[in-house]
Amino acid sequence: MEIGPFTIHFYALCIIAGIVIAVWLGDKRFKTHGDNLENVVADVAIWAVPFGIIGGRLYHVISSPNNYFGKNGEPLDAFKIWQGGLGIWGAISVGAIAAYFAYKKAQKKKDLPPFGYFLDALAPGILLAQAIGRLGNWFNGELFGRPTDLPWALEIPQSLRPDGYTAFETFHPAFLYELIWCTLIATALILVKKKWAPGQIFSAYVALYSVGRLMIEVLRIDQANTIAGVRVNVWVSAIVATIAVLNYLRLGRSSAKI
Repeated sequence: MEIGPFTIHFYALCIIAGIVIAVWLGDKRFKTHGDNLENVVADVAIWAVPFGIIGGRLYHVISSPNNYFGKNGEPLDAFKIWQGGLGIWGAISVGAIAAYFAYKKAQKKKDLPPFGYFLDALAPGILLAQAIGRLGNWFNGELFGRPTDLPWALEIPQSLRPDGYTAFETFHPAFLYELIWCTLIATALILVKKKWAPGQIFSAYVALYSVGRLMIEVLRIDQANTIAGVRVNVWVSAIVATIAVLNYLRLGRSSAKI
């Protein structure tokens, strides 16, 4: 949207709004683990957020290289984050690594609980941030699935339809499915009363999100790299979900032995 000499990118606004909510909710949840925990989440976010964005963009560019380095690609477009394209796996992994080191640094100054509690406090907020970020995909006319005539089908301009689908007008709103799925998981993790070991809530988040993402990826028709005829993101979702479930079980067994 143009306002005088300024251009407002709704995708970027959605990302920023999601980050604000994730930090706010994460801070509120983390402070229940003890005193003197003010501003810890915000201090860690200063490092985790930019590294997460960089990691998300790197994953997207690496997994979709033809968009930037292919025959009709433009390498400089790799830096145009406002046009969409943040791979959640890269964002979470790189962001979590940055958060770990920032948290360890903060532990030297304050008596903080184990890092697992920090991740658990953040998990629902991250999910809500992902849900809000998916609204940005709607503004950009991206992340839709196969053609459909269901009542909630999304109309896509012809210029944004993939090759071979220009004759179709309405498609599955895959971004909406992910938005709903993320919101449901976030709500469940907030309401859960079960006593979990540190890190289990975060593992449950990763596992549940990955299962939903796998099913959503199967619907997508945009160009993507494949392995054995299957989209790379489908393989990644399956692998990450398996690792998260195993880690959830490992943490549970370790806690039971204490």
